[in-house]
Amino acid sequence: MSGHTGITSTSVSVANVSTLTGGLFKGAGIGVQAYADYVNSTGGVNGRKITVDNGDDSFTGAGNKQATQNAITNDFALVGDFSLEDSFGGSLLAQNPGMPDVSQVLDNATNKLPNVYSPVPLGAGWQEGPLQYFKKKFSQDISAVGSLVADSPSAAATWNGEKYVMEKVGYKVIYDNTYAVTQTDFTQNVIQMKSAGVKILFIDQMPENYASSVLKALGQQNFHPQVVLGAATYSSALVAGSGGPAAVDGSYLSQNSSLYLGQDASAIPAVGTFLHWVNVASPGFKTDLFTMYGWLSAELFAQALKNAGSKPSRGSLLQALSKVTEFDGGHIVAPTNPAAKTTSNCYLEAIVVNGDFQRIDDPPVNGSTNGYRCDYSYVKQPGT
Repeated sequence: MSGHTGITSTSVSVANVSTLTGGLFKGAGIGVQAYADYVNSTGGVNGRKITVDNGDDSFTGAGNKQATQNAITNDFALVGDFSLEDSFGGSLLAQNPGMPDVSQVLDNATNKLPNVYSPVPLGAGWQEGPLQYFKKKFSQDISAVGSLVADSPSAAATWNGEKYVMEKVGYKVIYDNTYAVTQTDFTQNVIQMKSAGVKILFIDQMPENYASSVLKALGQQNFHPQVVLGAATYSSALVAGSGGPAAVDGSYLSQNSSLYLGQDASAIPAVGTFLHWVNVASPGFKTDLFTMYGWLSAELFAQALKNAGSKPSRGSLLQALSKVTEFDGGHIVAPTNPAAKTTSNCYLEAIVVNGDFQRIDDPPVNGSTNGYRCDYSYVKQPGT
């Protein structure tokens, strides 16, 4: 807890361990670098410039564990990690409780560790508000719900939380097959859903590259259920990857973050700052959810480091993190409580029109909730 590895009077070294193979979560490291560039341009954190070591876990548990060990040995903290294999690194964090990890965690056991803090904490459940919204809008369709779930423990756990709340609200799931991380063609899944009579399709947990393939297959099979997108699907690459606006128009989006790809830039200054520095870190990179998570993780880290004293240790950083009870990154995301590891019940709704995401039925951004709908609550799955 008194360790000063990776930190001097003028610099602090952080590690980002993400899946870079195939470019899957490349945005996570770019987001961390973008925030480091931003804060370094202002003189750093209490005079310390942030340097970023990027580690690729190659989509393997062994790779994640090795990269995490390298960080424990060489860096002050882990920041902005994103990997479906984070449980392996989490086992090392459990053995090294003085090593801070400020990242978007997917593994429930890792999330519970006292040295792990997330800008948008993992919740074992789902927001009821969006599901009530679609229940009112498409009351005849919720009896025939379809979804596609990645074949990984963390994705299955997240889907179980969403499905629990769906069924509690009155939805009936009739199709929720898994897909391999290597799958690129979803034609057979679409044919099966069409045959089963799916009326509303939730692909809100699918990263953009998978969701684009699903949307393309829906058009090719002339199958048009109501489509609900989510935070992982919201990407500037979605429309082009799906075959153009016609494949995506009319789809709905629910997420607990702003339209940070640029649609909210004029109303939320932090969005413009984020996009500018991402382009500095990686010119032309197509920003996605993982980029934003990396940026927010680095911002939460920097906020705590600033408050950790003039000679911060890993322990004083963790103490400062334990006092951050409200965080929203300048309204880029709905407010969360990193210290208590609780996420928000607030969210926004949008619809795709002419290939662009537009807010729908949301309160004004300059209002008391900063443009988020905060009706209903976050419902936790029993036993989690």
